[in-house]
Amino acid sequence: MPVRAHAIRAVLFDKDGTLVDFDATWGPAGLAVMRALAGGDDDALARLLDVADYDLAARRFRPTSPVIAGSSGDYGPQWAEALRRPASAAFFAEMDALFLAHGLDWVAPVGAPGPVLDTLASRGVAMGIATNDGEASARAQMAALGLDRHLAFYSGWDSGHGRKPGPGPVQAFAEAVGVAPHEVALVGDSLHDLHAARAAGALAVAVLTGPRGLAARDDLAPFADVLLATLDPLPDLLAKAGA
Repeated sequence: MPVRAHAIRAVLFDKDGTLVDFDATWGPAGLAVMRALAGGDDDALARLLDVADYDLAARRFRPTSPVIAGSSGDYGPQWAEALRRPASAAFFAEMDALFLAHGLDWVAPVGAPGPVLDTLASRGVAMGIATNDGEASARAQMAALGLDRHLAFYSGWDSGHGRKPGPGPVQAFAEAVGVAPHEVALVGDSLHDLHAARAAGALAVAVLTGPRGLAARDDLAPFADVLLATLDPLPDLLAKAGA
């Protein structure tokens, strides 16, 4: 796999599917959010489950769900329509507050990301988060997992840097930590992540730890500079990239 021969000085992580176990966290949390929004109305809940592409038997969002790579700004209008409520700023704020609260109730890591971030930090690598979740939710979940001590930057859908697959979060991160975009590696489990990296001129690192697991390999490989099964080899790989 091609790895560019200049040093990577900073790593921007996607959150869900990369550091946070999407199914273990958002499967039960998402159901709790939908039940809260439905307010005991079984018909409204059924409509929400349908537009969210949620598998109630498995307690998880299907891989085709817009929730997986989107934000409340993307799928919120469909949810509002399903609930027969206005797609207003107040409704989106209610959604985000519920996702934040229930996401914290269920947050679980992908594997053991702590030692990976510890190693990168010991080598002077700056780190941050770029997610299409809200910034407050990202900060709260990283704190709950004990990863926040390593993270100098957060970009959520509501942070003002644009959203993946656009390059804005990568560019803002590079500026914030004082590196060039080509000295950044963006690590994520979706095409949104890889497209954002390519658009900004960063190293595109795909991990097969998202909701589709190893089955995502064929879709991600054409757009990735590096393809990893897990995060564990990342520190050594980035060290070799700049050797």
